[in-house]
Amino acid sequence: MTIFFYENDLPDSFIAGDAVAIDSETMGLNIKRDRLCLVQFSNGDGNAFLVRFSNNYDCPNIKKILSNHEVQKIFHFARFDLACLKYYLKCNINNIYCTKIASKLVRTYTDSHGLKSICEELLGIEISKKQQSSDWGGAIISDKQQEYAASDVLYLHSLRDKLTAMLEREKRLIYFQQCLQFLTTRVDLDLQGFENLDIFAH
Repeated sequence: MTIFFYENDLPDSFIAGDAVAIDSETMGLNIKRDRLCLVQFSNGDGNAFLVRFSNNYDCPNIKKILSNHEVQKIFHFARFDLACLKYYLKCNINNIYCTKIASKLVRTYTDSHGLKSICEELLGIEISKKQQSSDWGGAIISDKQQEYAASDVLYLHSLRDKLTAMLEREKRLIYFQQCLQFLTTRVDLDLQGFENLDIFAH
């Protein structure tokens, strides 16, 4: 694995391929209060590309990838990342795959749907989450932080393939696809202040 680190945007030379894994790191979980600090990418080749932001979100290369209909964007818990990216980068994202939604639909034998648990079961890979709640807005992103950030995207292509096979086996792929179609609307509702409301509840 090689980690490439950039400021404010991906280089022109970055090739997303037909699918790119994406994750984000913020100062907290309140999107409008806690700014976006880092976005991670992997095109499935075993390398990670990290982009740090310092209140400047003019990143044409990233926005080009996010808005490209031909490139699938793979997330784990896409709901948060999509809302964060839309709020700070001011772009709409399409062609989405969420490994957390897939896991919840097909791994009904467990309540453990975090990335760490899924990687351990489906890939036999142990990842550390120790840096998850660290300070991502500092002047220096430590080596341990970079390794953690990279681990959040390195395995998403493989998880996508495993989970898709399980969804097909259990005949739930259609429900997964329908959930993804609604996801962008769910994100818009979150950004409008409905994040804590189940609109389908009584």
